[in-house]
Amino acid sequence: MAGQARFELDDLAANLLPAALDRAEALGAEHAQVRLERLASRFVAVRDRTVETVVDDLEVGIGIRVLHRGVWGFAATDALRPDAVAAAVGEAVALAEACAPAVRHRVQLADEPAHGEVRWVAPHRVDPLAVPLDEASGRLLAFADQLLERPPVAHVTASVHAVTEEKHYADLAGTWTHQLRVRVHPVVEALAVTPEGDFETMRTLTAPSGRGFELLDGEGADLAGDVAALPEHLAEKLRAPSVEPGHYDLVVHPSNLWLTIHESIGHALELDRALGYEAAYAGTSFATPDQRGHLRYGAPGMTVTGDRVEPYGLATVAYDDEGVEAQRFELVTDGILVGYQLDRAMAAEAGLARSNGCAFADSPFHVPIQRMANVSLAPDPKGPSLEELVSGVDRGLLVVGDRSWSIDMQRHNFQFTGQRFHRIERGRLVGQVRDAAYQDQTTAFWGRLAAVGGPATWVLGGAMNCGKGQPGQVAPVSHGCPAVLVRQVRILNAKAEVGR
Repeated sequence: MAGQARFELDDLAANLLPAALDRAEALGAEHAQVRLERLASRFVAVRDRTVETVVDDLEVGIGIRVLHRGVWGFAATDALRPDAVAAAVGEAVALAEACAPAVRHRVQLADEPAHGEVRWVAPHRVDPLAVPLDEASGRLLAFADQLLERPPVAHVTASVHAVTEEKHYADLAGTWTHQLRVRVHPVVEALAVTPEGDFETMRTLTAPSGRGFELLDGEGADLAGDVAALPEHLAEKLRAPSVEPGHYDLVVHPSNLWLTIHESIGHALELDRALGYEAAYAGTSFATPDQRGHLRYGAPGMTVTGDRVEPYGLATVAYDDEGVEAQRFELVTDGILVGYQLDRAMAAEAGLARSNGCAFADSPFHVPIQRMANVSLAPDPKGPSLEELVSGVDRGLLVVGDRSWSIDMQRHNFQFTGQRFHRIERGRLVGQVRDAAYQDQTTAFWGRLAAVGGPATWVLGGAMNCGKGQPGQVAPVSHGCPAVLVRQVRILNAKAEVGR
């Protein structure tokens, strides 16, 4: 079995980063940030008993961002030679110089101390890209074989997406970081077809993780058990009646709740979005800065943190792409909005002393922008188990697993579905229903939060592909949360809604 991922660019970093900084200083830049990156990824997918897709990708380059005359300039190159890097620095400074007469708002950066030279490797055991292709695809084919032998499964798709990210950063303030991250996401989905031509699917709940290939071996999640349970869940769903629309108490499993957190809290509390800078792509936010400190975001007992330090978190680093040390910080405390996710420019614009480390670029050829941290809902230290949450419901639904989602351009009105909706009657689960979706408004939904599960219900979920920015960038992000109970949520019959 392969070992840990390794740094590949140390020698280049030692030569190119100081040369880039020296050139930026010689050209009069007020500040400069240089990133040398090697981003390797692999996506393998099978359908039934056939390998359908294999994509290997490697991106290596150096990006230079300079602050000159109060304006950012950026340039990048994949020619990793001193002369090419010096030319790119010149392009970045020239761009800032050209833009300066037209820019009315000069960039200010919140202070950040110099951290010297730091080396950090994300905790993992097996470099997912060092695992032989036949071993990775063989694991997926074995899952497909297992499922195809069990009714009602008719077809199986399975995939694993893995990334190794090596990043060397240096700036004129005196911070030099060497960081190595890995992440992996396995997905297995089973499909069943009825004689009448109806069909349903059921997907594994194993979340992407900042781990290596050991995730597929059961470290951090029970993927094998997750796969084995799919046929039974799928068979029950095929037999299930269509949901009766109305208002239900909703017990939300962490495998579904993470996405609601992502869309209604994580994106809503990015300060650049709240200030209107993201309006052209994915919208702004109802949670504007003038409401900080008094907006009732949710019920008392709702505490949401952002962090870049959670073990195995997809957004976890030691330092961000502006040289800011990773931190944990509060966004919502006892239901009240208290903070935002920040990069250095946003922190300065908000009058705050320091960034909380939320700058990230998904490529050496892209400029860093403010990105989401690991945004998580804290469990109640003495909170109930999932079974106890269910037992407290007279008429309701338990939703498990994410499926489709929709939210408006101000992160206020939303609609989500799930992999499974289980009916709850008098505190007991009595079978699945089909075609259900839940619809609500952000502050109304979180305001009806009636119970937060205990630490034993807390799970770290997330996504590898959070999109933002123009040109678009993709970032990995995790969301930890317990199971929760939300009273009187509007449940739609999605099939009937489509038919109208």
